[in-house]
Amino acid sequence: MGTLFVVATPIGNLKDITLRALETLKEVDLILAEDTRVTKKLLFQYDIRTPVQSYHEHSQEKVYKLVSEKLKGGANIALVTDAGTPTISDPGARLVTYVRKALPEAKITPIPGPSALISALSAAGISADSLTFLGYPPHKKGRQTFFKNLEKIETRPIVLYESPHRLQKTFEALAETLGKEKEIIVTRELTKLHEEIWYGTITEAKSYFIHSKSKGEFTLIIP
Repeated sequence: MGTLFVVATPIGNLKDITLRALETLKEVDLILAEDTRVTKKLLFQYDIRTPVQSYHEHSQEKVYKLVSEKLKGGANIALVTDAGTPTISDPGARLVTYVRKALPEAKITPIPGPSALISALSAAGISADSLTFLGYPPHKKGRQTFFKNLEKIETRPIVLYESPHRLQKTFEALAETLGKEKEIIVTRELTKLHEEIWYGTITEAKSYFIHSKSKGEFTLIIP
């Protein structure tokens, strides 16, 4: 029975990959990637020529069948996401659950590394002994309830991910629920050229992150 390796890859700077991750990606028989175009840039950088297969939230049953057949045949597979650690706010969790249940004899091995969540917290300057990580807020269904429930857990730091397209709406929802003067830490484009770690109130954040400042991937921390 083969092994499924859950491999963390850089969230921006390609130099942030670990030696063990590079070794694993070179030695496995197949790499499952959220977006093969993104992953191939990383592989090209390090001259890794392992075959790559697409795996994402809309993957069909045939992908699971392929994984099952390869693992049963003794092949080793690496699961990666576009950036960071697979399964954290990422569809890779479904594949890991599938392997765990359908192939209990298969080994699942984590190859730790970059994570936007941990990177943001490490530079935020707050105590993270206890926190609530909620990933991406719902786009439509359940969105209002999601933000309303923040009132119940704001006694400890809250961490969210958000895309630039919904950033302003999320600031508005946070202000309505937690108050306009509530402090917030916003990290943007971590490890990349335009990396930014910003501190202020939710109202100030809404004003500051407009136009060019709204580009990139965001991690929001409400201390």
